[in-house]
Amino acid sequence: MNILALDTATTACSVAVLAGDRLAAARSAAMPRGHAEALLPMVEAAMAEAGLAYDALGAVAVTVGPGAFTGLRVGLAAARGLALALSVPAVGITTLRAFAAAAPEDGLPVLAAVESRRDDVFVQLFAPDRRPLGEPRAVAPAAVAALLPAGPVRLVGDAAARLLPLLAGSGALPSDAPEVPQAELVARLAAADLAAGIAAPAAPLYLRPPDVTLPAPRG
Repeated sequence: MNILALDTATTACSVAVLAGDRLAAARSAAMPRGHAEALLPMVEAAMAEAGLAYDALGAVAVTVGPGAFTGLRVGLAAARGLALALSVPAVGITTLRAFAAAAPEDGLPVLAAVESRRDDVFVQLFAPDRRPLGEPRAVAPAAVAALLPAGPVRLVGDAAARLLPLLAGSGALPSDAPEVPQAELVARLAAADLAAGIAAPAAPLYLRPPDVTLPAPRG
């Protein structure tokens, strides 16, 4: 199956095209903002490099959060629009799961941690085989140590650098995994979910309300 994967959940915009098991094209650029302007041109470039027509796609995958509210909306809107136009599934992959998939396969459990851009962080613990060991949650950084199992744990995600000094002596170990989700891994996770019949819809995962101030009512 050919899968187009999108990620706009954090401080990067990335696209990947999976043709069967082969990575046919990938694009990624660091950007704290501006995902809306960058995403579709990156999709066009990746599809052209892959040499695929849009109607050759069997699914569109996208990171669904947690992450930056505006970025998530951009990726979700694009994925849903493309999937609807092509009559293919839009598959959601959580940002935490995408980070965990990038951790080294060294037999250690993994704690994926995503920046909230506020005082808390978004975290989820995964087994060495990347099965989730709990639900995603928003917690204060000082409370993360209490979530860790005994023994060494690999820490990944864009909040890892913020958490590591607070977890000294807890068994938390750094990783050289990328600090932004990888669209290729999003595509591969979606392919595995589709093959297993457990693919989740592309619905946003918000662990707390977005930082939006509504205008005061008139009158």
